[in-house]
Amino acid sequence: MSTLKGPHSRYEQRGVASQKSDVHAAVDALDRGLFPNAFCKITEDILTDDPDKCSVIHSDGSGTKSIVAYLHFRETGDPTIFRGIAQDSIVMNLDDLLCVGVTGSILISNTINRNARVIPRAVLQELILGAEVFLEHLRSLGIRIYSGGGETADVGDLTGTVTVDSCAVTLLRKSEIIDGSGIEPDLAIIGLAAYGKTNYESYENSGIGSNGLTSARHDLLSSFYRETYPETVDVHTERSFVYAGPYRLQDPLPQTKMKIGEALLSPTRTYAPVIQALLSEHRPAVRGLVHCSGGGQTKCLRFGKRLHFVKDHLLPIPPLFTTLQSISQTPWKEMYQTYNMGHRMELFCRQKDVDRLLAVIRDFELPAQVIGYTEASRVPLKRNHLTLHNGSERLTYASE
Repeated sequence: MSTLKGPHSRYEQRGVASQKSDVHAAVDALDRGLFPNAFCKITEDILTDDPDKCSVIHSDGSGTKSIVAYLHFRETGDPTIFRGIAQDSIVMNLDDLLCVGVTGSILISNTINRNARVIPRAVLQELILGAEVFLEHLRSLGIRIYSGGGETADVGDLTGTVTVDSCAVTLLRKSEIIDGSGIEPDLAIIGLAAYGKTNYESYENSGIGSNGLTSARHDLLSSFYRETYPETVDVHTERSFVYAGPYRLQDPLPQTKMKIGEALLSPTRTYAPVIQALLSEHRPAVRGLVHCSGGGQTKCLRFGKRLHFVKDHLLPIPPLFTTLQSISQTPWKEMYQTYNMGHRMELFCRQKDVDRLLAVIRDFELPAQVIGYTEASRVPLKRNHLTLHNGSERLTYASE
């Protein structure tokens, strides 16, 4: 049992690694902080020297989703599409922080690197304004998160279009940390949907998030974009893997009312209001949280020890992902470790706590259900492993 690698992976053929094995090889030997099993690195409170508190600093961004926004902007002339990219960058930090119990008192800084020849002032204004508008929306939902400024750099030699990244920092009490040690055998896994429309959102979400966009873009969009916008292509990628799909951004996405561009650019959903309510009302019942970002449905393999994760009752696969698989013929095994495939947040709890936790989640009109369970590993492996049910097919993965 292993994750897909090398020449068998369409994702890696495009110069991207969903498992980030090179990154883990570089950092796994470093100090893992106060809570080595936690989703994010946590250190002593070096800002105020309070022995009862700890600090968390986290960096992430919107990835190559900004390229899809660039294509949309070039075709329509509408720079407001970049407001969603600002949200993507913030959420990729915020929702990782949720997994260690952070739901507020967050200071965030944004970094925009652009090629000034193709990214004009109007786009910068929308990225900056979009971040402020989204932070204000989060505060209206009770999430205390504020802007600490940022940096904008013109680096045309480094980027063909634009990158949008963020860094978040917070302090919280050590007693409030979800440290990952609670992910153990005999737990239910609740999946929180990445698609649809919650009661704190004003739009329908395709579920794409901000992971896997390198493959999603090239598998769905046509060679028109390769020829028209060569600045959006890595020249080292084999031509057959570059804009190899049949669609333009304005084409309809099958089985939906969305256009292809709308689906790819659905702003990444934050689960912050939901997790805040869960932790406020039922913190002891929440044994662990996993944000299914890089690594998709295999992200859980990095948590717990000698566990067998079984996902045998997944939420419906959104049409964007079924279309991607059908068009590209990407193996299902790779699909599940590249994309979230329908749920981007997992909550681990005792079976006796399932109903009351689901009741809180559903108050937000967010689809959720028990999608699987954990058990002690029954095979002679020191590693964690995962069995995922895709219809009648059983897909198996193991941690590295």
